[in-house]
Amino acid sequence: MPHQFSTSYVKDSIGLFHYYKKLGERAMAQCPDDGLFTTLDAESNSIAIIVKHMAGNMRSRWMDFLTTDGEKPDRNRDTEFEDAPKTRAALMELWERGWKYVFDALEPLTDADLARTVTIRTEPHSVMQAINRQTAHYSHHIGQVVFLAKHLTAKGTGKWDSLSVPRGQSKAFTADVAAGRKSQR
Repeated sequence: MPHQFSTSYVKDSIGLFHYYKKLGERAMAQCPDDGLFTTLDAESNSIAIIVKHMAGNMRSRWMDFLTTDGEKPDRNRDTEFEDAPKTRAALMELWERGWKYVFDALEPLTDADLARTVTIRTEPHSVMQAINRQTAHYSHHIGQVVFLAKHLTAKGTGKWDSLSVPRGQSKAFTADVAAGRKSQR
């Protein structure tokens, strides 16, 4: 989705979430199936575990967003780091389900909703603060997904298709953005 000028915080936030969703998908698409389930060491999470955690967080934070606490009583966060999905298809189904909660909660909002109060673990947040919190959280984890996918793909195949501006191509990319052929989003 190309960048679109907006002064609407809600609209721009939705655009950012779409950008990060697509970035994660593009990284996972390049990663070999076994790479999705690989950990670098005992303290690391696999891509599959990161996605499972994100999906659990998305369900908890965004389901009934304006009316219930963002930490649902039936969420067991600790188990999100155990028993990863076993197949790419199961992983992607979990990914899509999580993002559906995000977009279903955000799309009806207007900028007038930004000052409303929601809670996360009983702490009051403005809607804007809650959106910022989740944008930072998801971009953090998607950065991990991209790092792991790039590392494991390049290690396994010897190649990686850049998800942003390829090395040595900054000037050409900037010219393409200026000409409307590419977007930074």
